[in-house]
Amino acid sequence: MNKKILVIEDEIQVCSNIEQILSLSDFNTISANNGLEGLRLAKAEKPDLICCDIMMPELDGYRVLESLRQDSETRSIPVIFLTAKVERSDLRQAMELGADDYLTKPFSPEELIKAIEIRLTRIEKPDFIRQQYEQERQHNVKLRQQIQINSQKLQESKQLAEMHNEVLQKLLQDLGNPLSNINMAIHMLKETQSNAERERYLTILQQECSREIELLNEMKNLQVLLTPENAKILQKFNLLNHHK
Repeated sequence: MNKKILVIEDEIQVCSNIEQILSLSDFNTISANNGLEGLRLAKAEKPDLICCDIMMPELDGYRVLESLRQDSETRSIPVIFLTAKVERSDLRQAMELGADDYLTKPFSPEELIKAIEIRLTRIEKPDFIRQQYEQERQHNVKLRQQIQINSQKLQESKQLAEMHNEVLQKLLQDLGNPLSNINMAIHMLKETQSNAERERYLTILQQECSREIELLNEMKNLQVLLTPENAKILQKFNLLNHHK
């Protein structure tokens, strides 16, 4: 037995074209040129599938779909929206009301037939529907988990970057102090005439060079230490003096 398709479309020529396309694919078609008549036919004829325009006078496609889903006799009839509206909010509204699919005008005969056949196949194979639903549900769960993990990693990366910057600023400041003393000692070494003073400034140079080397070694050690895992521990005990 051929499937019965109800076409609800207020543009008469468009409605006629759709009827011809469906008839050539051996579908039985009935049509309505407004939402109220389409709703009446849906309840009276119990079609296997409904193709419904959205923008219609008196009763638009959204209200038609809402009425269909509230009636136990028409609740399970698949509805494919035919729409020139492509805004994401419009499509989301359609899906939230229970639309099964949508086609954006203008669409090809092949697109229309394929969309209808997919929906009718899913009605005939409920196990397929449940299996696909479960697969999509599991996929969505994994996707949400991955989003949470990525969000957490991003937050940790931001915190770590802030910690790196804070430590770097402190080390740059500490490195500047011995450099200033070294420059001063070099200048005084050039000016001095006394062996005792020369030895004194050489000692200062040696001490400040050793201090600079220690700071550079600290920087290397911190680079190894400041991993995301260790940063959490250091921040927990306030060892980095990091403030949000």
